[in-house]
Amino acid sequence: MDVYCGIDWAEDHHDIAIVDRDGKLLARRRISDDAAGLAALLDLLAEHGDTPGDLIPVAIETPRGLLTACLRATGRQVYPVNPMAVARYRDRHSVSGGKSDHGDSFVLAGVLRTDISFHRPLPADSELAQAIAVLARAQQDAVWDRTTAHNKLRSHLREYYPAFLAAFGTARGGILRPDARTILAAAPTPGQAAALTAAQLRALLRKAGRTRSIDAEAARLREAFHAGQMRQLPLVEQAMGRQTLALLGQLNAACTAASDLEHAATESFNLHPDAGIITSFPGLGALTGARVLAEIGDDRSRFQDAKGLKAYAGAAPITRASGKTRSVTYRKIKNNRLTAAGYSWAFSALTASPGARAHYDRRREAGDRHAAAQRNLFGRLLGCLHHCLTTGQHYAEDTAFPTTTTLTAAA
Repeated sequence: MDVYCGIDWAEDHHDIAIVDRDGKLLARRRISDDAAGLAALLDLLAEHGDTPGDLIPVAIETPRGLLTACLRATGRQVYPVNPMAVARYRDRHSVSGGKSDHGDSFVLAGVLRTDISFHRPLPADSELAQAIAVLARAQQDAVWDRTTAHNKLRSHLREYYPAFLAAFGTARGGILRPDARTILAAAPTPGQAAALTAAQLRALLRKAGRTRSIDAEAARLREAFHAGQMRQLPLVEQAMGRQTLALLGQLNAACTAASDLEHAATESFNLHPDAGIITSFPGLGALTGARVLAEIGDDRSRFQDAKGLKAYAGAAPITRASGKTRSVTYRKIKNNRLTAAGYSWAFSALTASPGARAHYDRRREAGDRHAAAQRNLFGRLLGCLHHCLTTGQHYAEDTAFPTTTTLTAAA
């Protein structure tokens, strides 16, 4: 196709520019952000040679949104171009510093005309993979929101309610535990906690879902709440208790959202054909596997080799060389969600795979710090995952780490 389309995206309208191979402007138009606007865009593209067998590629500044989704659904290649990159391309056409929506759409079309091979289109992922991406990313956001809400509540409790933190600080999960949140909702101040009877504490523990050692736990909590502690003034303490209930409501909502989205994400992930291959890897469960699949997708043509996937995930280092100066550092421009999932994956693989543990230990002995050794291990596992997904094979320990397997058999 020798015709290219650029779209300057806005909230309620979009500017369209269509150019030919010589850079001549063929058409420009402003469309609304609705079904009528999409129909007008498709009609405009059809007028300039767009057919089901030869679709006009489109450049746009955002990889998401209804317009982008509808354009992807037509089967055409959609190229998301970072706005900062668009600003650099704009300088090629004007030195005055002028900027307009129509001008940006023309620049975007020019990006495809001159440098289409240097930009990556949105992957042709399946509908199920796109749904998994929505759920997995939402679940990850909910976990981050839960962590933020937990830290805010904990910081607030330190100012007036140290007995509560002492009661649940050593328990796994801390104040995220259902029994901790249930008791805090019933007694948001030290005075109210001290007034709780053993029977009331037992009832609250049962309400939270606890079934074992209820009497012993109630006795322990009663003793902790009656221990001496510093107190705020009565009215100040009551006010801080009201603030605690507000913060607790945010934490409860975040916990519920994270749990519900986890169930939905894993349920959808288990329906995907790649789920068996992904979860065959050590350290990858259904949830972490869903996060990995959400970021790499199921379009096999997206990454031509494992090196490209490693660079996308931030597992491949960056080399900077100029003259006699050369430095190798970690990659800062990367998919942060995939990097976060990779950190958990590599850490879990240390105990699930003897080969992964040996690989990590070798990197540490070579001088790598923990983060660098774990990042290197993540890159190794990503290379294996790329191979397995491409060939349709499940993970095999003796193939992924043959040296370690041979040494173990000899011993």
